Parts: sequence; structure tokens; C-alpha cells
Amino acid sequence: MPPFSDTDYVHMARALTLAARGQYSAHPNPMVGCVIVNDDKIVGEGWHERAGEPHAEVNALAAAGREARGATAYVTLEPCAHHGKTPPCSEALIDAGISKVIAAMRDPYSEVAGRGLDALGTAGVATEVGLMRSAAEALNAGYLARVTRNRPFVRVKIAASIDGAIAMKSGESQWITGAEARQDVQRLRARSGAVLTGIGTVLADDPSLNVRLEELTPTHLQPLRVVLDSQLRMPLTARMLSLPGETLIYCAGGHDDSRLDGAGAEVCTFGAAGEQVDARKVFEDLARRGVNDVLVEAGPELTGHLLEQELVDELVIYQAPHIMGSETRGMFHTPAWQSLTDRKVLKISDVRRIGSDTRITARVQY
Repeated sequence: MPPFSDTDYVHMARALTLAARGQYSAHPNPMVGCVIVNDDKIVGEGWHERAGEPHAEVNALAAAGREARGATAYVTLEPCAHHGKTPPCSEALIDAGISKVIAAMRDPYSEVAGRGLDALGTAGVATEVGLMRSAAEALNAGYLARVTRNRPFVRVKIAASIDGAIAMKSGESQWITGAEARQDVQRLRARSGAVLTGIGTVLADDPSLNVRLEELTPTHLQPLRVVLDSQLRMPLTARMLSLPGETLIYCAGGHDDSRLDGAGAEVCTFGAAGEQVDARKVFEDLARRGVNDVLVEAGPELTGHLLEQELVDELVIYQAPHIMGSETRGMFHTPAWQSLTDRKVLKISDVRRIGSDTRITARVQY
């Protein structure tokens, strides 16, 4: 990796900040930011605002105009080299006369995968890769999971008391956390390509699973609502079926889905009659549909099963400052775990206050 200057870090940090502006609108495309610098002065900035529209480099070049000639472009992801919904960004950079491109990381997508940097190099544009790579990878963890692992990044959201309870034994759970935490969950949903739950949660709570923040609604496409329902018990009166957006129900074979015709849901059958839905295959199917990030909002049985199957990438736990006692339900149901050797190690990446609650973000270490 070449040595980068303090100024290089400043400009790439700015590009990453710009990229993050696409967190609610760019998916299924990656979030990308670009900063163009000429004679130590920023002459153009841009980010990828939404799928199907110009990429970050094109927006930055438009802002820079003639000042792009001889300039350096700082890009959070390798410029594309293929014709998709928009022309290749590598060609746009070459045509604009950019003299150097510094990319935070290579794009592993098969249509790019080094071709963008190769095209730039062939045209005489100097290239460097690796500046703030870790930050760039974290920003697009979902996109990278989809294109390299053939499944989305799976994030499990949990609201719990400080003693780890998510509900009383009776099922009473509204509300454990405060209004600020619930609003923060809306942002998590808005960042996700799909929000997933189990049929048990649907029957017990009748959740909407939609985004209800007014500032996001005008530009944000509602995430796909996904229900794992092996026996196809989805009620026609479920609230989510009457809301804008798509609902996808995964069931096992042997069930008549005709009663859901016209109910606003698509039914997919995975597995033979009597079997549980294979969550791994569900995630692979969601990846084929272009879903980068899945937010799981479910009960302890489903979240425990996903942990056991090593399908959870990250936990986001909203912990309320109260004690609910012993007559409660825990975060995860994992009857197969019988000793300390079965436990899952977490790497905490962020802890912060959200209103009166504490939000803990942690990666699961498998």
C-alpha cells in the first residue's frame, strides 16, 4: 500500500461522509462518494444519490467542470467499467482529464473487479488503492456481503431491559424502550433492503414493518417486508398486507397459497411439506432480488435459530434502564447450547445513548 498524506486522509474522509448520504436511497447499489481536488482545492464533490441515477464520480465531475483536468479524484469505491443503467465512470474520469484516482477499495462485483482501475491505468491515469479501506468496507457491508457471499448482511434488532428481557412471560412488551430508540429503529429500517420477521411475531403483534419517519418517506422506497411462515398461517387481516410496498412470505411445500391471491403478498415455497423454511436459502433468494441488508425484528425462537445457523452478522441491542425481573422472556431461544463452549463471542463496535436507552452495536464472531 502506498504512503498516503494527511491531506489524502482528509479528502477521503470527506468522500466517505458524502457516500453515507446515500444510505437511505442508493441501495441496491453501493454508497459511493467522490471528491475532486486540483491545486490543493476541492473543485467538485458528489455522491450516488439513488439507483439508476448518475454515480458519485459523474456528479463530482459535473460540479468540477473544466477544473477536473489534471485533478485528483478521491473515490470510496473503484470506479465502474461496465455499461449498466449508466455509462462507465472510469470513462468519464478519463474523458474529463483526471490525472490521478485514489480509491478506498476495489469493487468485488464481477462486472468491475479491477477492470475500472485497469482502464484508468491503460489511459495513463495514476491509481492508488487502500486509503481508509476499513471505513469504506464498513459503509458498504451489505453490498459486499451480497456480491461476495451471495447473501445479505443480516442485522438483528432487539429491544431489551438491562437484565436482558424482551417481554414478560405473558408476551407484554410495549414499550420497553423509549420513543427516541423507536425512532432510531425507523432509520435502521430505512437503511435496509428488507425487514424480516417470523409468523409468530405477526400473529402476536401484527407489526407493520414499514418506515414511518416523515423526513425519509418522500425519497425512500419502503423496504421489502419478509415473513418466514413455514405452515402458511399468514392472516389476510395482517396490517402489513394493506400497506404500500411489497410483502414476501416464505413457506414450506404442501400449502394452498390461493387465499393470499390479491392480498398484496408474494408467496415463495422453499422445502418439502412439514419442513421448516431454510433461512439460508431465504437469504440467498433475497440476495438474488438485490437485497443488501436485512433487518431482523423477530422473537427469540427465530433470532436464536439464526444465531445457531451462524447467519447473524450484527446485533443492534437497545437496552432500557430498568429491570423486568424473572418472569420474562430472554433475547434468544437456543436450546442446543448446553455449555460455555457454545456461546457466541461479540465484538462491540459502538455504544451510545439514544434518549434514555443505550444502543449497543456488535458483530458476531464465528
